[in-house]
Amino acid sequence: MTLFQGDWIDAHDNLALCGPTGIDKSWLACTIGHKACRDNRSVVYARFPRLLEDLALARGDRRIARKLKSPGQIELPILDDWGLQPIDAQARHDLLDILEDRYGRSTVVTSQIPVSA
Repeated sequence: MTLFQGDWIDAHDNLALCGPTGIDKSWLACTIGHKACRDNRSVVYARFPRLLEDLALARGDRRIARKLKSPGQIELPILDDWGLQPIDAQARHDLLDILEDRYGRSTVVTSQIPVSA
């Protein structure tokens, strides 16, 4: 219930939901995002592999600056399925730009990768 109250968003904490397939990490993240929307927060959901594809396409047609700027303006982005595939150097650079712009703001990540990995 603490996660649904949103105090952690006001405190600029991040949330990592990790575990094996089928334990409803994505559902929980989306439920938290839905509650944040009802609390008048800006929320966006993206599957991490799809986000990387979108960034690569944006780089190809020169929309990358705008594409990289928008996640920094969202109050609570939800990045689902983090780490399912390896990422290349350009994608790592783009991701670092996004996360640097988000410094001091909350982000939700779901992953099947164990925290100890």
